[in-house]
Amino acid sequence: MGMLKEFKEFAMRGNVIDLAVGVVIGGAFGKIVTSLVNDMIMPPIGLLTGGVDFSDMKWVLKPADNTDPAHKVAEVAVNYGMFINTLIQFLIVAFAIFLLVKAINRLAPKPEDQPAVQPPDVVLLTEIRDLLKARQ
Repeated sequence: MGMLKEFKEFAMRGNVIDLAVGVVIGGAFGKIVTSLVNDMIMPPIGLLTGGVDFSDMKWVLKPADNTDPAHKVAEVAVNYGMFINTLIQFLIVAFAIFLLVKAINRLAPKPEDQPAVQPPDVVLLTEIRDLLKARQ
């Protein structure tokens, strides 16, 4: 029973719940960004590049062989166009998170300048020094 109680305490901590909420929202945000890139950004870029669709760009290492129905061989290719799409998606997500963090930091109260607190050792040594000076 001790382990179950410990797990419950761990799972109910604010950090774990915040992380779970962040993961769910991040997944939904990822779908929005994927749609933004695939449906809004890539078509104009494809138009500018002469109708090229990045997701179709690939380097075929071994073409598919469907001549023998019993022994079909799938195509082996490096899909660098999909990598370009994913890279653009990452840059959009990174920029959006940057803007979000920047806005949150702007809204957060700025810490007030507080005088530096000396460690207890320094305070004690200062008091000893002052006492020795007073004895002289």
